[in-house]
Amino acid sequence: MNAVEIEEAISALAEQPFDAQEFPYAFLEAFGNKATTLKRLRTGASNKSDLGGVLQTNNIHIAVCDAGDVTHTLAELKASPSTAKAKAKFVLATDGAVLEAEDLTTGETIACAYKNFPDHFGFFLPLAGISTVKQIRESSFDIKATGRLNRLYVELLKDNPEWGTAERRHDMNHFMARLIFCFFAEDTDIFASADQFTKTIEQMSERDSSNTHEVISELFRAMNTKAEDRTSAGIARWANAFPYVNGGLFSGTTDVPRFSRIARSYLIHIGSLDWTKINPDIFGSMIQAVADDEERGALGMHYTSVPNILKVLNPLFLDDLREKLEEAGDNPRKLLNLRNRISKIRVFDPACGSGNFLVIAYKEMRAIEAEINERRDEADRRTEIPLTNYRGIELRDFPAEIARLALIIAEYQCDVTYRGQKEALAEFLPLDAKNWITCGNALRLDWLSICPPTGTGVKMQGDDLFSTPLDQAEIDFENEGGETYICGNPPYLGGKKQDDEQKSDMISVFGKSFPYKNLDYISAFFDKASDILTYAEAVAFVTTSSVNQGSHVPTLWPRLRKKGISIDFAYAPFKWANNAQNNAGVFVTILGLSKRPSSRAILFEAEVRREVSHINSYLIPASEVIVQKEGRTISDIARIITGNAAYDAQHLRITPSDLDEIRKSPVDVRDMLRRATGTTEFINGSLSWCLWIDDDQLDRANEVPRIREKISAVEAYRVGGGDVARSLANRPHQFRFRNTAQSKQIVVPQVCVADAGYLPVGLLEPEVIVTHLAHVMYDPELFNFSLISSRAHFAWATALSGRHGNGLRYGSNLCWNTFPVPKLTEKNKVDLTRCAEDILLAREAHFPATIADLYDPEDMPADLRAAHDRNDEVLERIYIGRRFRNDTERLEKLFELYTKMTKTVGKKQSV
Repeated sequence: MNAVEIEEAISALAEQPFDAQEFPYAFLEAFGNKATTLKRLRTGASNKSDLGGVLQTNNIHIAVCDAGDVTHTLAELKASPSTAKAKAKFVLATDGAVLEAEDLTTGETIACAYKNFPDHFGFFLPLAGISTVKQIRESSFDIKATGRLNRLYVELLKDNPEWGTAERRHDMNHFMARLIFCFFAEDTDIFASADQFTKTIEQMSERDSSNTHEVISELFRAMNTKAEDRTSAGIARWANAFPYVNGGLFSGTTDVPRFSRIARSYLIHIGSLDWTKINPDIFGSMIQAVADDEERGALGMHYTSVPNILKVLNPLFLDDLREKLEEAGDNPRKLLNLRNRISKIRVFDPACGSGNFLVIAYKEMRAIEAEINERRDEADRRTEIPLTNYRGIELRDFPAEIARLALIIAEYQCDVTYRGQKEALAEFLPLDAKNWITCGNALRLDWLSICPPTGTGVKMQGDDLFSTPLDQAEIDFENEGGETYICGNPPYLGGKKQDDEQKSDMISVFGKSFPYKNLDYISAFFDKASDILTYAEAVAFVTTSSVNQGSHVPTLWPRLRKKGISIDFAYAPFKWANNAQNNAGVFVTILGLSKRPSSRAILFEAEVRREVSHINSYLIPASEVIVQKEGRTISDIARIITGNAAYDAQHLRITPSDLDEIRKSPVDVRDMLRRATGTTEFINGSLSWCLWIDDDQLDRANEVPRIREKISAVEAYRVGGGDVARSLANRPHQFRFRNTAQSKQIVVPQVCVADAGYLPVGLLEPEVIVTHLAHVMYDPELFNFSLISSRAHFAWATALSGRHGNGLRYGSNLCWNTFPVPKLTEKNKVDLTRCAEDILLAREAHFPATIADLYDPEDMPADLRAAHDRNDEVLERIYIGRRFRNDTERLEKLFELYTKMTKTVGKKQSV
């Protein structure tokens, strides 16, 4: 379940008569618990409550109590030994009239009337596996409104299927934007009275909904007609009370889809919500999901938190403005200069979606301006920050409309906050017709035409705010001496996930001759931004972390560096989680780029802010170096190769049915059956077998019918295959490669879950055949196990090879052969060997746990983690005499050592 579905379920529960016995189970069901889970709780099989309530391990302890006893019961739940033993995250008590709860992790509490607890549903979202931030918990209105609007949208399309076609989708989206404005306007005094829009529809439309569309259409027509023209236009008297809105929002067609009784009911219910609580910071991103077929299936799942947006905007330019405000103090002249500067700053988001970044930037700038006005004793002064300074491009028309609407709402709310309701209302209507959000493909448009350089303006014909020209914004605004900052969160799409149009976009930016095919789609946004940084101050994008890892670094970054790009600030990769249940999120970083010469850069890791002289393309405070694949190791360590490829169409693999059949044969072929493992088998501990037949065993093998059939099938496959396969047709009983160990081998997964922070390699007996789906070291000294299992090597591998989804794709030529290791003494090797043995013994103590179990980041055994910690300490003391503080410091040292080692052998690495 997603956040919207949970809110709806919780609201439905609160509206039902309170059932003390059923409440705990109904509550848990509303947060997505399955029927089988609830059944185990009901029977007591998994209910560990010691207070007669319901206790779900790792989740919540709930108790229903007598009237007036809620606070005392909550205290008992919190003090309960069972609560602690079950690691419950929440406690909740209710008597059906009052509900109280506490988050045992943060200490936050809620206390409210029982019927109002749905207003706090965001508080409980972790119960559904949804990680939240404060803004989500406080945005219950936005989620509630989105859910209601979604139900209305779906219901209208059900009765008006033609409105869902490509030809009319824009009309449908435009209709929804009009509704949102009206709901907001009737609750914020923009309309003459509270609930004026909703009450008029309720009073003037028939209960059977037969004329609902006509009533709404007439209201829209009134809002698009000036007062002096209404008599001649024949506006109905009951619609005449509505103000003239203009701005293009109500211009054009006034067609309205027909309403069923259910749709009319939804509309009235939506209008009854308190729209003063609308939060334009995030409402736009949620509401755009209403009109997106793909996103509607995951409604409420997409959310860019305000703190994450500020990670982009603060170091980009807001921190500087706040510093200048602090420096100005109460000096009127300095404050005036700063206000003039702010009024000319342009913020441009080339993939603006529903405008989140632009709205936050606008609100933050208004707050700084308000402080300036306060210090200058001009608190009532009208803002000098025009919305037209906040420009964006959006591919889809509905989010583009919502972006404008969100900015309009943000402007009104800021006016109310800083100047008062009366002044805000006096200047709000009619809406301005200027159009500053462009609907189009950002990678095909000229960004300078939309956000022109200092001292120029651009004007397109037309005066309709909500009818965007496809190729350009429509404004006429000089900005002499102004600054331009580019920001946003452009789309991430790996090369293999790009459709034909997106691949064509990449060609339009990079050209056919450039090796763009493996680059993420966002790379094109960086390239376009780098072209206009001659005119703009800086750019900062949230980007998938792969842009600074793997093949992106040698492909993309030399191109950007040649254009004079430097990294002004960067965040170490972190998980850009949203509020989706069990959503792993994507690992991202935030990059701030410019062409400004500077000897200072800022590197953020977690909450630590660090000033450095340079940030390289791997986001390490080190000199610029590009690590290339190596055919052999640069350090004195064992060789890793890919396991044995078979070219057998799986016929040399042994299934359980094969094994049963072979065992029936009187011929003993046990010496030809070998355990086989690739990455999946090793990680999950699954059994797999293969045929491993020497030439002198072939006659005996052919005496077994099932084996003979399999060899024949391999021969047929290879004869009909390509050149490599045909070259192997004369030995169909064997893998293409036949590498084996004499004493031991270390298996290295090609892809693994990376959250545990270690590469989960394994030590195998020599008899096991490692397939081409894993890497392997044959007969290595055991200290190599220590090296490849270390946090230092994991950090190196992650930086170079990049992530594969939520895991790591490991390549030996790039990750292992380039791994810089100091020259090891015999004592070093003995110490590291002992550490490797300790890791293996810690794993063995948890048999039969699989590698997947042991390296689960949430449940890694303490003794195994301790063994890895000891291994890291021993190895890191070899590097620098102490433990590294973090991965950034690890990589800083590794890059330094890599540069020295590769220069020693005469390799040119710098770009």
